[in-house]
Amino acid sequence: MDKSQEKTAATNAKRKGLFPAVPTTKVLAIGRFLASPTPEQLKAIFPKEVPDTVRLYLAGKIDQWWVRQDQKGPVFLMNVTSAEEARALLDKLPLGEAKLMEFDFIELGPLTPLHLLLSEGWATGGK
Repeated sequence: MDKSQEKTAATNAKRKGLFPAVPTTKVLAIGRFLASPTPEQLKAIFPKEVPDTVRLYLAGKIDQWWVRQDQKGPVFLMNVTSAEEARALLDKLPLGEAKLMEFDFIELGPLTPLHLLLSEGWATGGK
């Protein structure tokens, strides 16, 4: 089990009993360069990286994208249902294949406390 899977399992274990389980509907992928690319690597990799990333967007896998203000990498909000699916897609990008970038993944789902508004008594204000 890798770090991301351990975090997901720990988070799920903490949630049990507090709120109902909800499905993962998005994954936040926070990228970081493992090493600064050389000018030669940039010339070789970025002409492939950009179109491949745009293809993921056009396929509906990337919903939104940003750059970190510290310029250490991109952040993607992905339309996938697991960190494993996000990792499989992003590891195939040229920077991932060159082992120059890795991502931290955060699985996201519907806001769980909203169920309280639907519980007996809560939604009607006790009436």
